[in-house]
Amino acid sequence: MERNKKAIRNRALRSVLPLCLFILLPLTASAQKFALIDMEYVLSNVPAYERANEQLNQVSKKWQAEVEALNTEAGTMYKNYQNEVVFLSQEQKKKKQEAIMTKEKEASDLKRKYFGPEGELFKKRQSLISPIQDEIYNAVKDISEQRGYSLVVDRSSESAGIIYGSPKIDISNEVLQKLGYANQ
Repeated sequence: MERNKKAIRNRALRSVLPLCLFILLPLTASAQKFALIDMEYVLSNVPAYERANEQLNQVSKKWQAEVEALNTEAGTMYKNYQNEVVFLSQEQKKKKQEAIMTKEKEASDLKRKYFGPEGELFKKRQSLISPIQDEIYNAVKDISEQRGYSLVVDRSSESAGIIYGSPKIDISNEVLQKLGYANQ
């Protein structure tokens, strides 16, 4: 029984192997051209990106201060409640607890409004950064089409997994030139 399973497995491998080679051969036979780009370097040399980041930082700090103010207010309300709790009736306790919970919810809602996945900061980032990214993408696309690159990989991305990339195929400076920011 075991011998039959091995024989069937070996026959299947022998029939699949030529098929895999047949499929992979054209991929290796055609010359693919690749290039690298260091997006961190490119973005650090685009003044509009730096300005947009500064603007995002300022608005983020302002909104964070608003959220913290509400949290501080809720914290003060809770401390006052703890100090007064022995003197309050059940109804007064309930009202104070509800007021504290309302203030905490208000802070939580405001935080979500500003910093949530679809919050104001996300929208602001999209409106400021997307046009810059689109401009860089179009420059990379133009250079790739002119030079015949099949693939351009971001060498600064942690997910790219690049161990080594030849500086000869790095088009970061060329992208900056195309954008009008020649080697600053």
